[in-house]
Amino acid sequence: MYKFHGTMLDLKFLRKNSDFVKTGVAKKKFKVDIDAFLNIDGERRKAIFEYEQLRAKQKQASDKMAQMDKSSTEFSSSIGALKQLSARIKELELRVSELNFAWNEAYLAIPNIPHASVPIGKSDKDNVELMISGDMDSVSPCAVPHYDIPWFSQAIDFSRGAKVSGAGFPFYIGSMSRLVRALVAFFLDEARSNDYTEFSTPILVNEVSATATGQLPDKESQMYHDAQDNLYCIPTAEVPVTNFFRGEILSEDDLPIYRCAYTPCFRREAGSWGKDVRGLNRLHQFDKVELVKWCHPDRSFEELEKLRADAEGILKKLELPYRVLLICTGDIGFAHAKQYDLEVWAGGQKRWLEVSSCSNFTDFQARRGDIKFKKKSDGKTQHVHTLNGSGLAIPRVLAAILENNLQSDGKVKLPEILIPYMGGVAYLEC
Repeated sequence: MYKFHGTMLDLKFLRKNSDFVKTGVAKKKFKVDIDAFLNIDGERRKAIFEYEQLRAKQKQASDKMAQMDKSSTEFSSSIGALKQLSARIKELELRVSELNFAWNEAYLAIPNIPHASVPIGKSDKDNVELMISGDMDSVSPCAVPHYDIPWFSQAIDFSRGAKVSGAGFPFYIGSMSRLVRALVAFFLDEARSNDYTEFSTPILVNEVSATATGQLPDKESQMYHDAQDNLYCIPTAEVPVTNFFRGEILSEDDLPIYRCAYTPCFRREAGSWGKDVRGLNRLHQFDKVELVKWCHPDRSFEELEKLRADAEGILKKLELPYRVLLICTGDIGFAHAKQYDLEVWAGGQKRWLEVSSCSNFTDFQARRGDIKFKKKSDGKTQHVHTLNGSGLAIPRVLAAILENNLQSDGKVKLPEILIPYMGGVAYLEC
């Protein structure tokens, strides 16, 4: 009746260290009343305790009555007392059900606590630039915003995409479509070379899966939802891949586990339209390769650095200038404990474009998804740590390639690494 529907922070830790949790949560952009949750938690525990006590009393009374003479005065009076007890139990059952709902809603709304190494800040303006790789001035002198390349609309047709689906759903045509496919193949090959096992995944997930990874309830307004079957179009392969092990106990010897997957991704991006989202900068449907890890808690931050290095290695081979940002507490995601963003330099727009977020969720997702491992030392189970990162997202990488490598004759010189994937084609032209 009071089934445990999912967790985030360790409940015992939260109850004993509420001030620490309140301080950590307050650093993030999410408004959560920890005291209100603890009040509900206290009421719920009290109601459950009384319910269980009365249920035990009811069973004892029923067992005792079974031994009585059915015609006796004692039996008759016991029936009346048992009816009163049953009525109170029904009241408590309803109360516990109401408290369970409120408790679960409040608990799922509490974000993960940022790691101590995450810089304090209020917005993306407080993110810390850790490094820049490559020379921003080395891009083509002919660089223009990709959407201003004369043949752009012939290669990526937004108007017909809008006719068929709506804004943000473009058609890729001819050699541009082939380049997208080449990028996906290259990204997957790079992931496999770094020991990630490739997955092909569902692109629709149920509510439990989206809740386990933290998309629900935090990002419900950003997800496309099929109400009839209560399924969600995935915003990233992180959701189905992470849920692969939901409800399972892994072997400690198997950790860390690396997986990668290519999927189309779907995001409503509600309220995000503006002057900086033209062309490929922000789409409702886009292609991405995702990197996912399940790790031992003692080594998850070391694995985060490796994950970041894997994503950076792709950008280096594409010869794209990029920078690494350490995301501050005011900009970090709901489920994230620590997050790096990788941004490429788009020489035509003269701005940075995010192409990857590499994040450690510690045991936040694993608790919600009940993903554990059995320790060799004592045979006890413990929640794993989950990590993921884009390796990489196609549209903005494509935008940077088009802008940075535009030649005076209107052709785009492709990075050397992609030429074999393009069947020897070295230049892209309409």
